Amino acid sequence: APRGRDRLQAEVDALLDRTPDTEEAVTLLRALRRREMARTAMAEVLALRSAPETSEALTDIADVVLGGTLRAVEREAADGEGLLTRGCVVAMGRFGGREMGYGSDADVLFVHEPLPGADEAAAQAQATAVATRLRALLGSTGLEPALEVDADLRPEGRNGPLVRTIGSYAEYYERWSSPWESQALLRARPMAGDPDLCLRFVELVAPLRYPPGGADAATIKEVRRLKARMEAERLPRGVEPARHLKLGRGGLSDVEWSVQLLQLRHAHEVPGLRTPSTLRALDAAAAAGLLDQSDAATLREAWLLSTRLRDAIVLWTGRPGAAMGDVLPHDRRALNGLARMLGYPPASGGELEERYLRSGRRARAVMERVFYG
Repeated sequence: APRGRDRLQAEVDALLDRTPDTEEAVTLLRALRRREMARTAMAEVLALRSAPETSEALTDIADVVLGGTLRAVEREAADGEGLLTRGCVVAMGRFGGREMGYGSDADVLFVHEPLPGADEAAAQAQATAVATRLRALLGSTGLEPALEVDADLRPEGRNGPLVRTIGSYAEYYERWSSPWESQALLRARPMAGDPDLCLRFVELVAPLRYPPGGADAATIKEVRRLKARMEAERLPRGVEPARHLKLGRGGLSDVEWSVQLLQLRHAHEVPGLRTPSTLRALDAAAAAGLLDQSDAATLREAWLLSTRLRDAIVLWTGRPGAAMGDVLPHDRRALNGLARMLGYPPASGGELEERYLRSGRRARAVMERVFYG
């Protein structure tokens, strides 16, 4: 059974209280994550937990471990020159949507605000040092599994500063924000740091991700263009589109972009769409009559099946982040193994393959009607 967020947080609190050394504390936090990932995997293989429950459990442990690491690193900084700023870590992507898998990175934005009287340049330097140290401690090779903390969704991507003040975010979004950033912010979920700063960030991005009156025609056109470009450029060479679980026909991307376009267009008037969760937004769209119930069911089935298969591939191969981890294999032995992990009887790989390809075809048809229609 899942330990639950509160119980895990209490364990992290106790661990930090008794472990003053930062590197030792983070090693123990990574060990805690390994233990909980193993518990989650066993529960999933034994069919004791659904795909959404698995994703939430994996996100919970990433939340408390990343939050605990932030506290340990800030404590280290305070023991040195003293804290000059307060920070907030914003979860993005599948991390923000509480939809993590066994091989997921933690996509984040780093926000900070200098404390009253602090030198702004020194505060910026300290905030950058804290974020850099956090990423290094969690992502380094060691005895415990790494948690890669990816900040590439920040303004200006890898060319932009790793950490910005909330004022800098406000200026950037007012002057330079593009449709893809509004779309990415649909999954923004502050998950660690100063509560007031986190709340103010949510308030700052609300008009971008839930634009008053809905997304305009130019934004809708650009989102559709980006989707087509992604399919043309990011699908790995030599991979059959029908078999790619994320970017292929009827895969995760088809479902998520369909839902996100509905959010950009209607979240200003439908409160249920104001959620980073794909499935909750999908349900809200159907409840509001923005999507036929049968279409919503088709998209939900495709999203859940793709999610379960991605997790099963990691557990079957033991290789999170492998190049073919998003591809339904052709190999019959691998298909049979995945089918067993999804609860099918022995030698059911062909049945699983047919189910996925059929689900993808149906979801693709819905996507083309909902997203491009």
